[in-house]
Amino acid sequence: MNPMGIFGGTFDPIHYAHLRTAFELQQALRLKEIRFLPAGNPPHRDQPLADALLRLKMVQAATAGQPGFVVDDREVRKEGPSYSVETLGELRHEYPDRSLCMIVGMDAFLSLPKWHQWRELLQLAHLIVAHRPGWRAPGMGPLGELLVDRGTGRIGDLHDSRAGFIFIHAVTQLEISSTDVRQSVAMGRDPRFLMPDSVRTLILDANCYSKTRVT
Repeated sequence: MNPMGIFGGTFDPIHYAHLRTAFELQQALRLKEIRFLPAGNPPHRDQPLADALLRLKMVQAATAGQPGFVVDDREVRKEGPSYSVETLGELRHEYPDRSLCMIVGMDAFLSLPKWHQWRELLQLAHLIVAHRPGWRAPGMGPLGELLVDRGTGRIGDLHDSRAGFIFIHAVTQLEISSTDVRQSVAMGRDPRFLMPDSVRTLILDANCYSKTRVT
């Protein structure tokens, strides 16, 4: 069903750990497309330091030229909070017969019960959980039950059905976080080699993570 990877996030800023995760999942799961969706107004966390349009430009710059990497600006254009279930609902309406694979980190997966209408996500898409060291898949509770019912280790399940499965996949760990990048830039350090040079240029030109803006 020509599965589409959906990679949402604040991307404040986007960096090589994001890009490497997307690239490895694209190859391992045979996804022709990874669609990056920068959040406009993320409801589950503090407001980003860089504004939505700048973060969109960063993601566009970071993904430019990579086959299969696509940037979707719908959440940036949207007024109000960016809820994943609503975005997936829009994509499902646009692609009724296509497999949709929403990519999340293990930490985000563990907080899934706090998400808006979280039980509806699997009606709209598969969940691809990028495994990180130190995290364990839950064995009990609502997520443990969900993994028993919906977990799969078969890539074919993601291609043969539109939604409904949870697939956990280990990815190379690059110890880079957006928080650390912002703090490093605020201290006057150069973020070179943590992200593509095109993203670094946007950050330095906009001065969006200057010390006066870090709390």
